[in-house]
Amino acid sequence: MRVCMIGSGYVGLVTGTCFAEIGHDVVCVDKDEAKIARLLAGDVPIYEPGLKELIATNRRDGRLSFSADIHEAVSSRPNFYFIAVGTPARAEDGGADLSYVYQAADETAKTIASQHGNNDSFSVFVTKSTVPVGTSREVARIAGRHLGDERVAVASNPEFLREGCAIEDFMAPDRIIAGSRSERARGMLEELYRPLTRQGRPLVVTTTVETAELIKYAANAFLATKISFINELSRLCEKIGADVDELALGIGLDKRIGDKFLKAGPGYGGSCFPKDTLALIKTANDFHSPVEIVETVVRVNNRHKHFMYNKIRDALGGSVTGKKIAVLGLAFKAKTDDVRDSPALTIVPVMRREGAAITAYDPVAAENAKDQIGNGTVRYAASLEEALKGADAAVLLTEWDEFRKADWRSLSKSMAKPLLIDLRNVFSLSQANSIGIDYVSLGRDRVVSRH
Repeated sequence: MRVCMIGSGYVGLVTGTCFAEIGHDVVCVDKDEAKIARLLAGDVPIYEPGLKELIATNRRDGRLSFSADIHEAVSSRPNFYFIAVGTPARAEDGGADLSYVYQAADETAKTIASQHGNNDSFSVFVTKSTVPVGTSREVARIAGRHLGDERVAVASNPEFLREGCAIEDFMAPDRIIAGSRSERARGMLEELYRPLTRQGRPLVVTTTVETAELIKYAANAFLATKISFINELSRLCEKIGADVDELALGIGLDKRIGDKFLKAGPGYGGSCFPKDTLALIKTANDFHSPVEIVETVVRVNNRHKHFMYNKIRDALGGSVTGKKIAVLGLAFKAKTDDVRDSPALTIVPVMRREGAAITAYDPVAAENAKDQIGNGTVRYAASLEEALKGADAAVLLTEWDEFRKADWRSLSKSMAKPLLIDLRNVFSLSQANSIGIDYVSLGRDRVVSRH
């Protein structure tokens, strides 16, 4: 099949490339000419393991192309127009800004009508962007205005890609959601995904567009809830002398609960959970059916990030003023360069305002962090060794394998004080004991070395 992916950001680029990998002809379109120029030159503007190689392979084999011109993309008469543009949270109310979605639908439908006139071609507009309930209906209205209702159908096909594991998530999905009122569109989507489903992957779950749109928000809100739940309990564990890792194991073995997303940390971030929980709250309030659990989850997560600063301060004797602190990890999680709503963006500025001297290190996300945190108030190290040298404490914020595999016994000797504040619980307490370093983590006992 022929696919036009409108928007070549994280979701559009990964999804388009993976569609090409399973045999379809794909053109990825983006108005950002600089981004398209980079892609045409073989440079990938995002960090995602394996993506650069997959793009190169499918471009070489002629299944994947890039363009900044929607007219050029429409000329190949795609079967599908996937809308994968940004839906950022509005500052005033937290709702999703849908202007890019509607603009993409309008321009694309208008271009199809101008190029192909009133022939009998049939196109499916697919909202891949995470959008609130009612968006796909509006896309149908916009497209139908130019093409007529009989020549176009609209579907919702939400993405469930984890940054750092996105290619694997596409190729081996837990489920594929296809929401549409058009039987023809649902059948075409099933055919589009047949290279995956014929290998035993889950069948496409067909439903209405409204249900498909809500499934995406509900899934992310539930996962965010699990994260905030275990983070709150980690603080309770510290008060009563319990161990949060053992707690998570104990409840996670219950199949009704499951062990995923029960890892204590500094709070969720990234491109999805923060904005999607806010958008769900806005949608629910618009329909006078508030989701109070989700509202609480958002408050808990925001407070938890500030509790993390308090934990750092307490570990340093009650003040960070004048302390040299190495911040390890700026991305919101490992295997990505995404720093959107990363806990580091909350914690680092507070420490800096309180008079700490910050040296930060992240294997891939430092450049993106500079745009958010600034380059003047924080020093950025080129290596873990450089970041730790002379530090009074190291604060581990992202669970990169490089930090897990490091020789901490040796590295700690270059620190002014061998203190590791691990806000990801990367190490077990027995490992921390063997390292020979003062060790503070979440919801567990403090380890004091014998140095």
